[in-house]
Amino acid sequence: MNPSYYKMKNGQDLNDMFEAGLIPHVESFYMGNIIKYTVRHQNKNGLEDLEKAKTYLDRLIKYEEATANDKFQRKTRNYQGD
Repeated sequence: MNPSYYKMKNGQDLNDMFEAGLIPHVESFYMGNIIKYTVRHQNKNGLEDLEKAKTYLDRLIKYEEATANDKFQRKTRNYQGD
């Protein structure tokens, strides 16, 4: 799920822009969409909505991994005195 109409001229999609700071607390945005698509799937788009929820869950996992890695690197640099 990454339609071309979400891509900007610079090649980034909206989610990339959200993660770069366009939306504060992007993880809350992802969690809201996970909940929305999971709850409505039986009454609206079925499997398609579950796939959308999975896409947002995958984005959230990648974002959290990157954030955790960044925090770890900053702590390591501070510990080493860099």
